[in-house]
Amino acid sequence: MLTGRCHCGAAHWTLEGDPGSITACNCTLCSRYGALWAYDYVDERIRVAGSMSVYRRAGQEAPSLEILFCPTCGCVLAWRGLRASSTGRTRIAVNVRLAPPEAVADLAIDHFDGLETFEDLPGDGRCVRDMWF
Repeated sequence: MLTGRCHCGAAHWTLEGDPGSITACNCTLCSRYGALWAYDYVDERIRVAGSMSVYRRAGQEAPSLEILFCPTCGCVLAWRGLRASSTGRTRIAVNVRLAPPEAVADLAIDHFDGLETFEDLPGDGRCVRDMWF
């Protein structure tokens, strides 16, 4: 099991099983947060708990996701989809930068162009360890 917690410890997440590759996205939100994401579905392999606030982008008629963050220290824990898929499952991703570095250092990074094309980018062989700085 992989775990992550905010700086003050008031909020945390768990991910059961293999997190798979981690996503680095360059969209306007992810690039500001510096988050690296591991994905699954709400209340399946990922669980978030503790004190959390929610951010939804203002001005969007129908936002597709919300950001979960600690109201005390401001750490971004996760994003959660606001619409279920045709199977009734809702996507969620947790920020692996909140996990102990040694637990996630060797996980492969996938790059996603969320800024312009909304497509996966070619891999470059980097792992989470390479993205710490």
